[in-house]
Amino acid sequence: MKSFKPLFYLFFCLGWQFLSAQQDRNLEQKEIHVKWIEQELTIDGALNESAWGAAESAKDFWQYFPTDSILSESQTEIKMLFDNKYLYIGIKVYARGNNFIVPSLKRDFDARGNDNINLLFDTYKDGANAFFFGSNSAGVQREALISGGGANYRDFINTWDVKWENESKIHADHYIAEMKIPLASFKFRDQETVWRFNSYRFDTQSNDISTWSRIPQNQTLTNLAFMGNMIFEKPLNKVKTQFALIPYVSGNVTKDFDIDKTTTDFSVGGDAKIPIGNSMNLDLTINPDFSQVEVDELVINLTRFEVFLPEKRQFFIDNADLFSDFGNARAANPFFSRRIGIAEDLEGDNIENSIIAGARLSGKINENLRIGVLNIQTAEDVANEIPTNNNTVVAVQQKVFSRSTVGLIFVNRQVTKMSDFVQDAEEFNRVLGLDFNLRTEENKWIGRYYLHKSFAPEAGDKDFSSGGYLEYNTREWKFNLGSTYVGEDFQADLGFVRRNDIVTVDPVATRVFYPIGSKVNTHTIEVRANSTWSPDLDFKYTEGMVDLEYQIQLRNQSSIEMALNHRYTYLLEDFDPTGSDEGEPLPAFSEYSYSKLDLTYESDRRKDFSFTARTDVGQFFNGYRYSLTSDFRLRLQPYFTASFRSSYNYIDLPDPYSTASIWFVGPKFEFTFTKNLFWSTFIQYNSQDEDFSINSRLQWRFKPLSDLYVVYNDNYKTTPFAPGTRALILKFTYWINI
Repeated sequence: MKSFKPLFYLFFCLGWQFLSAQQDRNLEQKEIHVKWIEQELTIDGALNESAWGAAESAKDFWQYFPTDSILSESQTEIKMLFDNKYLYIGIKVYARGNNFIVPSLKRDFDARGNDNINLLFDTYKDGANAFFFGSNSAGVQREALISGGGANYRDFINTWDVKWENESKIHADHYIAEMKIPLASFKFRDQETVWRFNSYRFDTQSNDISTWSRIPQNQTLTNLAFMGNMIFEKPLNKVKTQFALIPYVSGNVTKDFDIDKTTTDFSVGGDAKIPIGNSMNLDLTINPDFSQVEVDELVINLTRFEVFLPEKRQFFIDNADLFSDFGNARAANPFFSRRIGIAEDLEGDNIENSIIAGARLSGKINENLRIGVLNIQTAEDVANEIPTNNNTVVAVQQKVFSRSTVGLIFVNRQVTKMSDFVQDAEEFNRVLGLDFNLRTEENKWIGRYYLHKSFAPEAGDKDFSSGGYLEYNTREWKFNLGSTYVGEDFQADLGFVRRNDIVTVDPVATRVFYPIGSKVNTHTIEVRANSTWSPDLDFKYTEGMVDLEYQIQLRNQSSIEMALNHRYTYLLEDFDPTGSDEGEPLPAFSEYSYSKLDLTYESDRRKDFSFTARTDVGQFFNGYRYSLTSDFRLRLQPYFTASFRSSYNYIDLPDPYSTASIWFVGPKFEFTFTKNLFWSTFIQYNSQDEDFSINSRLQWRFKPLSDLYVVYNDNYKTTPFAPGTRALILKFTYWINI
């Protein structure tokens, strides 16, 4: 307890000091007035109704890339109208010609390397959360939720789905996108008259990225600190929202070659979405099918720690940040939703743990207060000695000052049936936490400070985690100082705890240069460090890192990065860096100091063929390592894209330790025949796991957000090469509005 108190108080005092500092002043405060209309508009990409002629335009877009100090060469005009049910948006996107890039017709496309226009709506004007809608020149849709103020691109959750209409038409020097978004898709306060709004656009022909409300290049495009206002002609009334029922039917045939057995499985279940007013949503699920018809990408892991994979399951997406954005995402996060529905079998391998049912209530109580309550019951698996658990999360977040928040979280995992195989120490695990997130008006200062305590049977008194960071960010300079404490007894069964018994300090300093009249758009020097001590070992220094990075961003959007990094490691357990089951591990309580050089190049993604390549050369523990990672991308727009990811690591350690060549190969082929019919095939080989797999998926979106999937999975073990499991899966989901 004593070891983390000074750390927590230090960050608390620093944060409070900067809260009292003078608030930043906006660069500008643009406005667009949204007119009320009586008639429902037809969405055809033409904008030929008379109502559009009377609508006000959001225009005068600023460049964000290659510079952020002038108006964009190719301008954009956005008009908005509304009635009792819908927000209508008409966008005229000017360009040098009509040679627009459309890599794919698939929904939720990546904005990089193609032409698109995107809209952000901060309906509660809190600068913390927003709804996002976008379209490319072919009228392909994308939507997302933005959390955490949009300061980091990881706050962009594109797995969120909602029904809305969009059509586009391409002309000689522009394209038109026309949108019709149900007001029920947004959450907002009754009788509201003002939302905050911004828009950004990628223009491949002018090599230009532009924004309506001007954003400095040192900030992200999704940053909610830089927005204008959209002012409604009359107050927004309470929207008549629809109850959504999303049933599924799934069947599969699986052959397990190890035991020469074929099994069939048939399941029925579904979700329900019940709006509560304009601001809250109740999600219900019964016997959900959380199996992924699109598999996770395999990862080569040469570290001693678990790999963090993102959540993709729809039930957990709405207001996901309200539950997951606590603590330190990389070190000690009290709730990580992928823990639910996954457990370990008797051999320590991850398997699916069936979910019986669940409920999730989340949203806004008022303009400043958000709440979230989640409860899920998982099933017992006697064969694998997995007990039935009730999993509960309660989260509360209160806005303070201009854009900052205070959050409280409570997480509880409780065994509901104490079977013979359940140990007393496993009966429950609870975490109680308090977080403060600092965001100044223009994001010059951001920070986080947290204090969490866990509760478990037979736990010791070192069951705390605390820490935080403070970042200062201007156009040319960025400084960040962070620190984390995780006690030896801190336990978060439903969270992500990378390791226990640590105190870390993480300083970062960055300097950005903006040359004039050069092919180089920016070049950046960054120095980052990390130091880790073990309090239970008399604060033994166990981990150290110093990185010196030099990054070059070219005006053609390609980039070069060079890094020299040095590592120090004191092993607390035996560890084999090659991941071999047969090699001699490096012994515990040994120390290593080693350095390497990294070089990365990413080419211009606007080209039909582009690639990213990275090479690492240098020392590795008491030996050497050479690695080459590449990602080649090819498009034949808009119907076919292919990528080929590969990674090769050669590790050479002195006798009697291991030497290994570790390969990962992952080609992926995607055909988008129409906006509703897709076929993708993903092949993966990982020599570290001795695994070769094929995932081939045909998806037919026969109605909005309603799909039929036909999936073929094939897995092989490679030493010796032999089939493992083979499955054919048919899944049908249907979104019904009632």
